[in-house]
Amino acid sequence: MTTVAPPRPFPGTLRPAALGADGMVAASHPAISRAGADVLAAGGTAVDAALAMAAVAWLALPGQCGLGGDAFALVREPTGAVDAFCGSGFGPDGGTPEHYAGQTVLPRHGAGSVTVPGAVAALSALAERATRPLAELWAPAVRLARRGLPCTAKTAGDIARHAERLGADPEIAATLLRDGRAPAVGTRVAQPLLADSIARLAVDPAAFYTGDLAERAVAHLTALGAPFSGDEWAASGEVAAEPALRRRYRGRWVHQTPLPTPGWMVLDQLAACEGELGAAPLSAAEVHWLAGAARIAFADRYAHAGSDSDGWRRGGEPAAVARAKERIRAGDLPGAAGRPDGDTTSLVAVDADGRAVGLILSLAFTFGAGLSIPGTGIVLNNRLGRGAYLVPGHPNEVRPRRRPLHTLHTWLVTDDDGGLRHVGNTPGGDGQVQWNAQLLSHLLDHDADPQAAVDAPRFSVFPGSDAGDLGAAAELRCEDRLGADTLAGLAARGHDVRTVGDWGAGGSAQVVSLDVERGCLVGGSDSRQEGVALGV
Repeated sequence: MTTVAPPRPFPGTLRPAALGADGMVAASHPAISRAGADVLAAGGTAVDAALAMAAVAWLALPGQCGLGGDAFALVREPTGAVDAFCGSGFGPDGGTPEHYAGQTVLPRHGAGSVTVPGAVAALSALAERATRPLAELWAPAVRLARRGLPCTAKTAGDIARHAERLGADPEIAATLLRDGRAPAVGTRVAQPLLADSIARLAVDPAAFYTGDLAERAVAHLTALGAPFSGDEWAASGEVAAEPALRRRYRGRWVHQTPLPTPGWMVLDQLAACEGELGAAPLSAAEVHWLAGAARIAFADRYAHAGSDSDGWRRGGEPAAVARAKERIRAGDLPGAAGRPDGDTTSLVAVDADGRAVGLILSLAFTFGAGLSIPGTGIVLNNRLGRGAYLVPGHPNEVRPRRRPLHTLHTWLVTDDDGGLRHVGNTPGGDGQVQWNAQLLSHLLDHDADPQAAVDAPRFSVFPGSDAGDLGAAAELRCEDRLGADTLAGLAARGHDVRTVGDWGAGGSAQVVSLDVERGCLVGGSDSRQEGVALGV
């Protein structure tokens, strides 16, 4: 098939969009994308490909995701149905407000920062839609873990920044450090303990929540002072498909993962932006509007949202949308917003039948709690320390059997008849909800191709709804590539603009789109990291 690269309406795109006729994957590391492309080329589905990619991601990006973290997915079936899989676990049963009396924030690292990991439960549920068993799909990752993947610049940098903390855990140190330091780029990093764990859980995922592996995790954490009972592990092991959230924007349906994810925040930002964008991409006027919508969404999140607060009304209602628009026009914006920090990785896969998967995985902050379950190679998350509040009476106050609010989410775009148009996501802490809204605006307001959308200059409002960031002074962090005129226009509109370099905003966005006119898939992988989009 002869093709011509789609137009790129934004400056800064380093490479043309990838093209594929029968399937496509995109991820933040070449080995992850290769794993998915191999599955598609061998006749597997997008679900099969995403599951294989997830397991390789645990090896390729150990600071960003792992068996001890969380995972969320959206799946669009060939029928047009879109379902969500939400894998995040509970904090400790003994983690009552009284237990933390005298503290203002939860610890960000260590045993006290851990929630029960949800990734295995989510991927096990997703595997019910696979055409191949998990043991087959995860076998390549097991082999890679035993042999070792070459260390990339991203992983070497992650390890170097956290070497002292990682060195406190003997098994993490033995795996990731070389004489107390990060391995050189290109050094093979074998993870034999993790290989054994992946192989075992591929056969019996439930063992993570009710078997001896769960008992080992609980015993280790309680010995370090975390008030787990073990019952919260068993209660976190069941994930089922549930309806995705959705709203219309620019004549398309945008689907999002539900609570405890902040997918609703992206939909509310789009509601506030409907009819206001499209004239001048990345102009001061458009950046101001998107930033204002983000600030309002974060203020709503802090005021109302908890993982079990389904009854509260979100800002997408007509009256709330009208108020949001008035506030943005008047410059009457709240100060609380997002923190574009934390390590996560995201991936997408689409097959020839139009089945699409957006999957995002995380340990919360880089290397999570900095603890591993002894004898397993499994690094644990620090989602409780990042996501839960010690604010009395708040819907996100830490309590037993309450999942903390999450930063992870993923999205899909379909036509009225359910036909696939786009699937995408990005890591980046509370930057995610902002950058995903920006990606969707690039794609739907400006018809950008996926590579142009993921490489477009980025911006984020700060500080965050992360527990440790509340109350900091408001800033608008912008990549320099927005240009002098746009930056000056934002300052004139009252923003405290802080520049972060040409590519320094953060994130690693992945997008695959359907090019209806040419009958092919088009993909983009963010140039801010080391990933690639591959078509088959």
